[in-house]
Amino acid sequence: MYVLAVDPGRGKCGIAIVSLDTVAVKRVVERESLLAEMGRLLAQYGVNQIVLGDGTGSGQVLREIGERFPQCVVHVVDEHLTTEEARKEYWRDNKPRGWRRLLPISMQVPPEPYDDYVAVILARRFLEIGRESEA
Repeated sequence: MYVLAVDPGRGKCGIAIVSLDTVAVKRVVERESLLAEMGRLLAQYGVNQIVLGDGTGSGQVLREIGERFPQCVVHVVDEHLTTEEARKEYWRDNKPRGWRRLLPISMQVPPEPYDDYVAVILARRFLEIGRESEA
């Protein structure tokens, strides 16, 4: 089962299509194009569950999702510490090069947005909770 996860923001948002063992899509989109991109992904992957982080801008995004995609169930997930987790995952996938290799990763901020990594983490949190409740 795939879920569509969103890390909402004011200027940009992370978006991902995730199952327990697969990250099918992850990208950063401009806030203005979020709903259009969500619509494409929901249709392409046949998803009917949306995972939304409870951080910046989540209230407005939640209202917009409810209006635009009433057929979907929206699950709001706690974003606590997701930025730190996402930063670690970003550096695991994108090893520092050049002078960045000399600095500890804990002191670095990725050179590009990594909100997509946050969306993946939100999806995994939701899916893990579902797995635990089934056990």
